Amino acid sequence: MAKQEIMTLNVGPHHPSTHGVLRLIVELDGEVVLKITPDIGFLHRGIEKLSESKKYIQVLPLTDRMDYMSSGTNNLAYILAVEKLLGIEVPPRARFIRTIMAEITRINSHLLGIGSAAGDCGAVSMLLYSLREREGCLDLFDETTGGRMMLTYYRPGGVANDLLPGFEQRLNAFLDKFPKKLDEYETLLKKNRIWLKRQVGIGYVSREDAIALGLTGPVARGSGIDKDIRRDEPYEAYDEVEINVPLQTGCDAYSRWLIRMEEMRESVNILRQLIAKIPDGPYINREAAKYVYPDKDRVKDSMEALIHHFKLVVDGLAPPKGEVYSSIEGPKGEIGFYIVSDGSSKPYRLRVRPSCFVNLQSIMTMAPGNLMADIVAIVGSLDIVLGEIDR
Repeated sequence: MAKQEIMTLNVGPHHPSTHGVLRLIVELDGEVVLKITPDIGFLHRGIEKLSESKKYIQVLPLTDRMDYMSSGTNNLAYILAVEKLLGIEVPPRARFIRTIMAEITRINSHLLGIGSAAGDCGAVSMLLYSLREREGCLDLFDETTGGRMMLTYYRPGGVANDLLPGFEQRLNAFLDKFPKKLDEYETLLKKNRIWLKRQVGIGYVSREDAIALGLTGPVARGSGIDKDIRRDEPYEAYDEVEINVPLQTGCDAYSRWLIRMEEMRESVNILRQLIAKIPDGPYINREAAKYVYPDKDRVKDSMEALIHHFKLVVDGLAPPKGEVYSSIEGPKGEIGFYIVSDGSSKPYRLRVRPSCFVNLQSIMTMAPGNLMADIVAIVGSLDIVLGEIDR
């Protein structure tokens, strides 16, 4: 009997297909993976601890920089937790605007997810096409928030500013073109023999294992777990629209790709409903004056407004003592914020429930038994961003 020799190989930490600074320690028997261990900690961001030295509003830009493909939903998850502490009501129009930006964020994130996963497996054209469509999302972000990737748009009680005139028409124009582009993507890959070889049966994680590992988002729904916070525990304006949650039972990389494709189509459907129903009214709750910046026009001609604005900037808002947890359905799964307030203007404790971090652990279950080349496809199917994992 031939002697078995186990080879240990490092993939990363600097490798394009690890989607960030991630080291994978792979034990191989020839080309077959026996064991894989993710090694994180190279970014040293410390966002949670850093947040405890910042005023509540100063934490907002830090959330942008976790999963930087999902800036809008990171902002929303954090602001909802802060509003829960403060007990602030959000006007109906602001709830719709937030939900619209969250769904554009979902399309934005999924486009890069499917494009980079395909590019990792050699389908570079798919990456270029998805980046082309993603520009439409970034243009909508840019005109509304002033930022393309880092939005910092949400505020306690609403959003920083109202939608510009003509926003609905420009969004509708994007939604009219986008489904045809998704059809092109499917024509390119859905029945492509090479793509199927690289995806079908690769990175298998059973429904039972997915539940045990706490997986969420497209990774969980690709294993048949019918869970979506938007539908099951509606927040913002999601209770005003009909949501169909895509589900696949293949439990492999191909199922996760299909889920993201279907979710983008569903986001188009949700956005059309939101645009049709968006009400008039204020974009922020000015009645919660204790926690909300006064209107800029008032600051220019009212001494009281100027003083109030100055005190909010210098002293910060101070929620009552307490602790909250609030989570939403981000593009990659459940993202939640746990905040403890001691009554000061800074969080006493802040912790994040990050979807990418939790989903990454599943690679230890998915990879063994696959080939070394399949690791690239498995990482791509998880759609991870290391800024959120190593926060």
